[in-house]
Amino acid sequence: MERKEFLKRTFSALGMAAIMPMVGACSTDDAVEPTTTTGTGTTTGTTTGTCTETSNETEGPFPTKTPTSLVTNNITSDRQGTKLTIKITVQNKNNSCAGLTGALVDIWHCDAAGNYSEYGGTQMQSTNYQSVHFLRGRQTSDANGLVTFTSIYPGWYSGRAPHIHVHVYDSTGKSLKISQIAFPEDISKVVYAQGVYASHGQADTTNARDNVFSDGTSTNMSVVTGSPSAGYELTWAIVVLA
Repeated sequence: MERKEFLKRTFSALGMAAIMPMVGACSTDDAVEPTTTTGTGTTTGTTTGTCTETSNETEGPFPTKTPTSLVTNNITSDRQGTKLTIKITVQNKNNSCAGLTGALVDIWHCDAAGNYSEYGGTQMQSTNYQSVHFLRGRQTSDANGLVTFTSIYPGWYSGRAPHIHVHVYDSTGKSLKISQIAFPEDISKVVYAQGVYASHGQADTTNARDNVFSDGTSTNMSVVTGSPSAGYELTWAIVVLA
């Protein structure tokens, strides 16, 4: 069964809920280097006032198998691609949207070719990466609710728009939120036209046609700034009930 068909069947059967409880070098081709700011995320730091709870999204089919063993902020490993600094702020809606200290934040995403570590050798993903753990990691939020990861800009695979998976737990290990980060399409088009991404081409699925994001990206969309040569910075807030 192809990955796209698996996702369609999973979402049809289970809806948008999580299905399992569960995570660079610079590009060599910088011919296209616009510096862009776009998206609808929030900046880092403590926020007070009102906010909207982040939508729950599916965790599968490639969740991190043992996230406690991957406590690191640089999750790049040996993967090549455009540098991406990921800044996620965890906000507690039950506390006037203030930053949540001590939250455990797991992230994971595919490489430039659309492959995930810890999986493979199947119809879902032919390339076998079962024995490695690239592009997966865990961090604990600081006093402002902020965690920072160093990675590469994620690639794409058929049937999905570019995305990063996020799972947040409280300090005791209780699951608070599973969601996904969406990317501004204009930025992705620039990235995918150069370097190691070029051979894979442009994403075949827009946010509007994506199985996860098609109902809207108001709480999923990130702010991405930078350029292929200097790298990009992503900022995003995930609002939980803690």
